[in-house]
Amino acid sequence: MFITFEGGDGAGKSTQIARLAAHLREAGHEVETTFEPGEGELGKELRRLIQHSGDIDARTEALLYAADRAEHVARVVRPALERGAIVLCDRYLDSSVAYQGAGRDLGTEEIRDLSIWATHGLMPDLTLLFDIDPELAATRRTGEPDRLEREPLAFHTQVRENFVAAAHAYPERFVIIDAARTPDEISADVQRIVGERMTGAQS
Repeated sequence: MFITFEGGDGAGKSTQIARLAAHLREAGHEVETTFEPGEGELGKELRRLIQHSGDIDARTEALLYAADRAEHVARVVRPALERGAIVLCDRYLDSSVAYQGAGRDLGTEEIRDLSIWATHGLMPDLTLLFDIDPELAATRRTGEPDRLEREPLAFHTQVRENFVAAAHAYPERFVIIDAARTPDEISADVQRIVGERMTGAQS
């Protein structure tokens, strides 16, 4: 099963991935936790270029994310799925559609198609969207902000709106989670949703 965690920076995705992974491992499942961009040696270099270098042309940025995703799927995600693991991924193609397609105004369909091509069409079985007001999310972020985190509020608002629109467009894949609540409340929801989806897949 391939589960992706989406939402703006500061939504709490990393915390919930760690909690869900521990829960599933306790239940006897093999779990692969991973993230984009930056998994693997090539990914680390691409992450550095994308997030911490100077100004990058918007199309170049989109292509770098697609290159990272192609390598990530080929080297990490598909092999894990093929051996029967549950893959929990912090960001996937919906992030590119929201940030580059909508936020950078490059076209959501064009960016979606680019990622689908890069991954040979691999789509998540379930996408958990951690929805939170961008202003609240900004107060939760720690450390030096990267290039995307430094974008103005209007940019992050547009990204959030695209995520929510995608969730409504693909309700069979997305579940929206209120990320403004406590980590324990969110974790209980995540475990319930994933448990129900796994039970349904086995029946």
